[in-house]
Amino acid sequence: MFGWAETEPARAAVPQPFRDSPQAHRLLDVREVYAERAALDSPRGQEIMARLPGARVTEVASHWRIPSLHGNDGNVGRWVRIKTETLVLGVKHSLTTRPNGRSADWIAPGTSNGCAMACVYCYVPRRKGFANPITLFTNIEAIVAHIGRHVRAQGPKPEPNQCDPQAWVYDIGENGDCSVDALICDNTADLVAAFRVLPTAKASFATKFVNPDLLALDPQGRTRVRFSLMPADDAKLLDIRTSPIPERIAAAADFVDAGYEVHFNLSPVVLRPGWERDWADLFTHLDDVLPARVKQQAAAEIIMLTHNQALHEVNLGWHPRAEELLWQPSGQETKRSQNGALNVRYAHDVKQHSLRRIRQLLEAHAPWLRVRYAF
Repeated sequence: MFGWAETEPARAAVPQPFRDSPQAHRLLDVREVYAERAALDSPRGQEIMARLPGARVTEVASHWRIPSLHGNDGNVGRWVRIKTETLVLGVKHSLTTRPNGRSADWIAPGTSNGCAMACVYCYVPRRKGFANPITLFTNIEAIVAHIGRHVRAQGPKPEPNQCDPQAWVYDIGENGDCSVDALICDNTADLVAAFRVLPTAKASFATKFVNPDLLALDPQGRTRVRFSLMPADDAKLLDIRTSPIPERIAAAADFVDAGYEVHFNLSPVVLRPGWERDWADLFTHLDDVLPARVKQQAAAEIIMLTHNQALHEVNLGWHPRAEELLWQPSGQETKRSQNGALNVRYAHDVKQHSLRRIRQLLEAHAPWLRVRYAF
């Protein structure tokens, strides 16, 4: 009656999940799915496929044996495109938790293998050959149940160690990146929820990708996120398709505020001219920008570069410039791994000297960052 237009009250905008954002779709734009029938039939598999209505599906007998994908050397030139456009769905049949004692007390059965990012030093592709997209395991209920039984069987942790003073630490992302997996499905959310109610245990995963959707998972201190860091120039060459180093550092406070424990992986340490100066600059930046609440709970792992001959040869097919930095036989020594692969690492004396220097640089520029583990 006052001549005002009849309009509905304005509604608050519902935040768009990050996994539906243009940034997420640049990393993952799945157009082709290779899947085991049991994975497609599972509830998690059906949830994933409902989000990918236009994807072409090829049924396979095994997620490990896909000749057109893993066994095709012509795929090397499409290394990054395959990571963007291809997804593999499988069922994880071997559910085992094995001891670690370095970064974590235990390595839990992972819910993925492979990654949409393309870090050139990553050890996961060594078993796959010429393509390494994400493989997601859809039997998440069985994996969560296995972890719960294992945690309860351990009882309380009897004494502190380098992994944690009180909780048994379970690495839940050994062969993938849980932050990236969360762009596709709720496996990561289910794991965080599972550890939330396990008072004697803590989940842990390393990541090079900042996924804001994880901030809503309410971990209540029972999940440790380890942001991997290296000098920014190294990351531009080696950490392909990852979140920039400043973005990872800036996310630390948000994750602490959301209930995560936040640590840092100083990894890998790559030796090249100027490396000490650039690591010192990184530590100075951490000291300058991180708030006290992050520093008070932070700890670090230091991991020197280990490389692999087969991966070196694959990388030459898509990113040879990185191999000029990573493959330095004159300063590296060979080591045959347990699975027979030929790995290279820095010579013992070089490695020990470099680890001492990293510790000295930390003490000088970020003395609050205690080192849990160095290798």
